Amino acid sequence: MNKDKEINSDLPYRLGVGALILNANDDVFVAKRIDTPGPAWQMPQGGIDDGEDPAVAIFREVEEEIGTSKCKIIAQSNGWLTYDIPEDLREKLWGGKYRGQKQKWYAMRFLGDDSDIVLDAHHKPEFSEWRWVEMKQVPNLIVPFKRELYNKIVDEFSNIVSKDNS
Repeated sequence: MNKDKEINSDLPYRLGVGALILNANDDVFVAKRIDTPGPAWQMPQGGIDDGEDPAVAIFREVEEEIGTSKCKIIAQSNGWLTYDIPEDLREKLWGGKYRGQKQKWYAMRFLGDDSDIVLDAHHKPEFSEWRWVEMKQVPNLIVPFKRELYNKIVDEFSNIVSKDNS
């Protein structure tokens, strides 16, 4: 076992939620992170507040990150999914208190119009731009340390989209 894995394994996971948001064409919402150099796209995700139900947290996070929560939950991950953050990012993310995140993921149907999506609706935007992409493209857009997680999410939710887009 390498030393980074040993260090990270002593730390807890931060509890969080994530949203795979589908439009009427079964394309997936992704947005480019402001704080990450290079092409770093991701789906909305964030932490769960103390005592907050994950199904409530996902609507709060979506509203905070994309300026609207005009969505409905159509599926949720069977269990909690995890990812570890690289050692060199651990201090920058959450003050080094966590090894990564343990997340409940939700597939959501977007019920609004594209004009409802306002990335700077809240005081500290996380994203600079957004777009709709085919589900199969999503894992290739994410930072490498989250790619395995995104492959699991796409695999788990691929049955809810039309066959030609999964």
